[in-house]
Amino acid sequence: MTDPISIAGHSIGRSHRPFIIAEMSGNHNQSLDRALAIVDAAAKSGAHALKLQTYTADTMTLDLNEDEFFIDDPNSLWRGASLHKLYQDAYTPWQWHAPIFERARSLGMIPFSTPFDATAIDFLESLGVACYKIASFENTDLPLIRKVAATGKPMIISTGMATVAELDETVRAARGAGCRQLVLLKCTSTYPATSSDTNLLTIPHMRTLFGCEVGLSDHTFGIGASVASVALGATVIEKHFTLARADGGVDSTFSMEPEEMAALVVETERAWLALGEVHYGVTDKERKSLVFRRSLYVAEDLAPGDVLTEKSLRIIRPGLGLPPKYFETLLGKRVGRAVRRGTPMSWDLLSSADTPFQTPQGMSRSDRG
Repeated sequence: MTDPISIAGHSIGRSHRPFIIAEMSGNHNQSLDRALAIVDAAAKSGAHALKLQTYTADTMTLDLNEDEFFIDDPNSLWRGASLHKLYQDAYTPWQWHAPIFERARSLGMIPFSTPFDATAIDFLESLGVACYKIASFENTDLPLIRKVAATGKPMIISTGMATVAELDETVRAARGAGCRQLVLLKCTSTYPATSSDTNLLTIPHMRTLFGCEVGLSDHTFGIGASVASVALGATVIEKHFTLARADGGVDSTFSMEPEEMAALVVETERAWLALGEVHYGVTDKERKSLVFRRSLYVAEDLAPGDVLTEKSLRIIRPGLGLPPKYFETLLGKRVGRAVRRGTPMSWDLLSSADTPFQTPQGMSRSDRG
């Protein structure tokens, strides 16, 4: 059993619809007006939460333009930039947080952020954030995790790249420092991620291993992986969000547009509703459909004493006659009275000589005609 989680009054768990987070990241393109427009679009799409990232270039890395501080991977979306320049372009000015949070709250969303150092946590505490997110690249930063956990607020931790041993250290650090409401997000830390590298089967395994809520931080294109994750028990889904990928931005390539986010909200809820419970037999809504089952019907006009044959007794729709399982039992039996074509077969149509003295084995009360 996992502990119940509530973020700003919004319950999270398998008995509740998936909690959808729209991640703005650097898609504001250094425009507060665009940032607020992203908030508006996320709310309209039905997302439950709006997430920022709280850092400055100087709290993330050193201002160097060489060696490991320079991105020269030919497959990287950010090739040709230094780490410091990338973070300078992507960061959300701290003075923007308050108006962004205010707009999100006014629209019924829960605003929160990912802090990347101690100063960011202190700043976010001053804004009254409801919860915190730890990014995959910081999930081994145990001092950061302990400081966040000490706030006593719910924590959402992405698990990209982390081994089971590292996650065990992370979870122990969080819980040991005061975290009582924890969500782990299965994450593949490639941008964009491929479906084949997503490994959603980790979700139920992670839930069992760590005894907490589990979700998905999804960097794949489309909504397929996110919808599938719900069937495996994901209760939180995070997706990067932008107004339009064509507008560019550091994360635009793998970010969702508003109509896609709206589809994600709808389809993940449908997937959640479809899970239901383990159930066999007729549901209340199916009961009217029972009539369309096949059953045994008299297919020819019969006189008293006529024998039931494969021609005069047929397995057809509707389902008001005896079940088809009695077809072979009834062949060769005689009817005790005249029977019109189209009469549902029942035991009382048989002659007294052919009527069983006892209910045939396996016959239910509803089979008695």
